[in-house]
Amino acid sequence: MDEAIKKADVLIEALPYIKQFRKKAFVIKYGGSILSEDSIRRGVLEDLVFLSFMGIKTALVHGGGPNISEKLKKIGKKSEFVDGMRVTDAETLEVVEEELEGLNKMIINEINEIGGLAVGLNGKDNGLIKVKKISSSVDMGFVGVVKEVNKELIEKEWKGNSILVICPMGVDEKRVVYNINADEAASHIAATLDAEKFVLLTNVRGVMRDPDDPESLIASLEVSDIKTLIEQNVIQGGMIPKVNACLDALKGNVKKTHIIDARIPHALLLEIFTDQGVGTEIVK
Repeated sequence: MDEAIKKADVLIEALPYIKQFRKKAFVIKYGGSILSEDSIRRGVLEDLVFLSFMGIKTALVHGGGPNISEKLKKIGKKSEFVDGMRVTDAETLEVVEEELEGLNKMIINEINEIGGLAVGLNGKDNGLIKVKKISSSVDMGFVGVVKEVNKELIEKEWKGNSILVICPMGVDEKRVVYNINADEAASHIAATLDAEKFVLLTNVRGVMRDPDDPESLIASLEVSDIKTLIEQNVIQGGMIPKVNACLDALKGNVKKTHIIDARIPHALLLEIFTDQGVGTEIVK
């Protein structure tokens, strides 16, 4: 009986959040580094289906870096990166497309198996994501930066109450296809939609004052805190682009952003529907 009462208490705690977020837009970015782990992925997709059944308009933007690197290795092609971005020649672009589309189909099938309704979208199709070639001291090949997202297309798909699963690719004004950083694509989509929440699912707890101390998680940050924490090397390495993606989303009128560890069972629901949360929120 006590266990049942605890479960009821959790539902009651979630009730005001469910009321607040119903019919609002959530954009979630799922990193490629944790996409291949079956048990983690299953938990994340169950959370997405829950959000959808709660009446939340949900879009998942997925990466695929490890899969792409592994496929390139198999065909004897070395992966090259500049400032964290993959150098993408024509051959690499083919692999990127193939791997991202394969992951997209896998995610859709698994959401549907769980009982949700998923629709796949590729940023290169129907002008969903318009880009321009990245400006760099090194020729990055077919790597683009986002110029514009087709808001109407996404909202049209949401009318069917579907979970949208989006490949981070785009096209320029000449219909040339480009690879896009998934964090950047997701933050632009969230900003375009004036999303209620932008969530980065990753393999770290969030922003930590001391990476070796699990109790040093910073639960909440304001935009004004970020510069100081970068200067103090509290935010460093791979966390910097994640934080920057959150800042870009907030500039586009996203209400709140989150960085959470997808390895925590049902981390997405715990962050959104409980008072305490489990990761780092970044707000204006």
